Amino acid sequence: MPEDRPQDRSLRASWLASAIGEALDEDLGSEPGRDVTTQATIPASTQVSGAIVMREDGVIAGIPVITETLGQVAERLGLPTPVIELRATDGDRLSAGAHVADISGAGHVILIAERTILNFLSRASGVATHTRRWADALEGTGARVLDTRKTTPGMRELEKYAVRVGGGVNKRIGLHDCAMIKDNHIHAAGSVTAAVNAVAQRFPDVPVQVEVESPEQAREAIDAGARFLMLDNMDLDAMRSLVRQVRELEPQVGQVRLEATGGLTLERAREVAETGVDFMSVGALTHSSPIVDVALDLA
Repeated sequence: MPEDRPQDRSLRASWLASAIGEALDEDLGSEPGRDVTTQATIPASTQVSGAIVMREDGVIAGIPVITETLGQVAERLGLPTPVIELRATDGDRLSAGAHVADISGAGHVILIAERTILNFLSRASGVATHTRRWADALEGTGARVLDTRKTTPGMRELEKYAVRVGGGVNKRIGLHDCAMIKDNHIHAAGSVTAAVNAVAQRFPDVPVQVEVESPEQAREAIDAGARFLMLDNMDLDAMRSLVRQVRELEPQVGQVRLEATGGLTLERAREVAETGVDFMSVGALTHSSPIVDVALDLA
């Protein structure tokens, strides 16, 4: 299952290089590009020093962006890469005013790289900070918070990385690595059983998850071979009852993983977890997390 992958995976280097390159092209124009303000007002020989600083409390995420961005900008300009002294590690809870990194070097490189670095750091840290609130709320319940595919196009790698950094768990990466049978698939296939069997026949190597809305659908999915059920928009009593029924079947059918999904809020996270589900999927981790304010202050 996607949820079983190691959750300490780092950002993919190839994605990071490509994403930073595209972000710099947006700012500077096609490579090598130009910053008409910085390059007109500051001599290329000017050296500066400064720090990337937290403007508010939060969980920092995306630190590899700093080195990658400064390196790419330096290469475009034919200038030395600034000296970077990291003061934090992804996943650290930092207070307002804390230094993420100290930087010194060519002013052109640092100022041109500034906004790209901060955009990535602020977004990733916002997701990580939001995720950490959920992970803290669920601590001790046995349930874990999952992300979804409700990500910013082109930024899924960063946003799912930030979920991991914040203590959450990545669900499927995309449509390719896990079959998630929902109501429309069931309707089109004719039944839960038909949908599960169709996936098993066409893609036998792919794990199957089934969204269910009733005990009858849950039992049908289990009988068809599914061992991961998503309990969609159930009230607490219905969810608690269904969890109990499934757990009573496990001595005969083996482990069945259960996920609460739909309409979940942080305020009621713990009471949902205490129904006995294994996971809670929260699209808001990636589609609605506010950024964390991170800045570059020159000395």
